[in-house]
Amino acid sequence: MQYYLQLYLYCHRLFQSSRIKTFVSYFLIYKIHIFKETINSMRIFWIVILGFGFQINAQHILPVQEQARVVDEILEERFNTVLPKLMDRANIDMWIVISREYNEDPVLKTMLPATWLNARRRTIILFFRNKTKNTIEKLAVARYNFGENIISAWDKDKEPNQWKRLMELIEERQPKTIGLNYSSDFNIADGLVKTDYEAFMKYLPKAYHRKVVSAEKLAIGWIETRTDREMVIYDQLVNITHEIIAEAFSEKVITPGITTTTEVEWWMRQKVSDLGLQTWFHPTVDVQRSKDDLKGHLYSFSDRPEQQVILPGDLIHCDFGITYLRLNTDCQELAYVLKPNETRPPKFLIDALKAGNRVQDIFTSNFETGKTGNEILLKSLKDAKSQGLRPSIYTHPLGSYGHSSGPTIGMWDAQGGVEGTGDYPLYPNTVYAIELNTTVTIPEWKRDIRVMLEEAGFYGDNGFRYVNGRQTKLLTIPRVSDHKGN
Repeated sequence: MQYYLQLYLYCHRLFQSSRIKTFVSYFLIYKIHIFKETINSMRIFWIVILGFGFQINAQHILPVQEQARVVDEILEERFNTVLPKLMDRANIDMWIVISREYNEDPVLKTMLPATWLNARRRTIILFFRNKTKNTIEKLAVARYNFGENIISAWDKDKEPNQWKRLMELIEERQPKTIGLNYSSDFNIADGLVKTDYEAFMKYLPKAYHRKVVSAEKLAIGWIETRTDREMVIYDQLVNITHEIIAEAFSEKVITPGITTTTEVEWWMRQKVSDLGLQTWFHPTVDVQRSKDDLKGHLYSFSDRPEQQVILPGDLIHCDFGITYLRLNTDCQELAYVLKPNETRPPKFLIDALKAGNRVQDIFTSNFETGKTGNEILLKSLKDAKSQGLRPSIYTHPLGSYGHSSGPTIGMWDAQGGVEGTGDYPLYPNTVYAIELNTTVTIPEWKRDIRVMLEEAGFYGDNGFRYVNGRQTKLLTIPRVSDHKGN
């Protein structure tokens, strides 16, 4: 059994750096040896091979144990390098995050060790930043160490009361400010529940009450800021998303005249599950075609008909995202179903996509550190309209959550700006779902269509870039075979 495990691990490593041909060669070398083994050993061998084959189809998804290692390594880096800078930026030297099991603060959920699926009992995390000494303490007022990064600072035998122990730690450090997670505008930064807040203030010495402040900006910064390593991983994550969409929008999944939009949605959902991934929302697939009128924005989300049969000549649109290694994607792409004798989409649809790409270019060119979401939105809409385009922009932060924290840059039903979340400024090292559309008149169809696009984009010190590219050509169903003539 140990021999086959070694074979499996060797093949796995081999695949990471080589093509399947290399593996096939390796397989043939071992085949003769394997046939000499017992029937039981043969059974073990094929389990190994099938398991490896699944990994090939799984598009480089790490085993769960490897995922846990990566998650914990990233957490360690974020605690030690990202968090101190964010605390300095927010002028908060003590940050306290409080959660109870199965009612976790959204911020704390992003801090959980890989082997913790939830908080335990009442979990209290205390971060203390000493800017003068350039140190950061990470303490858990809990019965357990909070993974390897945050050590328990509560001995219940010495102090049975958890709240009193927390107060001891506060008074020993004498912070200038105490940040708590409450916010009127940002849901993810508003994770402290009423009962825990009241208990905290009850035990907190009166002299410290005036030092309690909202940790809104710190919590947002923690949620939205990405490290260099996370961005390397993000590229792979978005690539997987693109690959799933490309397969969904192909003859492998869609047979025109038979397959329905609902069936494609569930195929995507099943694909995610089969790969060992998760999705943070149910995929949607809708069509636009020559005989239909343009529907409202709600059509793509809740008003579209189910079980709509996909036909030649349809323009198909999807909204799809996945979760992997605690990061999330959100992507919308388009495909055209070829009619008989067609080898490419009609020029009017190709031009329509170009118009959508142009809105993207105008929008992302306005990304600038310090500008608010509302400022970027209004400037982009004005610039696009001045070029004869008919845009609608509704971009949101992306990262630890699908609809994450950071500047909201429009909503589909709030094109004049968004109070509160839209007033938050743009910071570097942040990711956004560049979600927007433009309305295009199609004389050939005697109607307007809406070119709806969404791609993950990164804003850093060197400006904006797409995480893993963007759609600039329509997918076709089926794919064109160059060797076939008419």
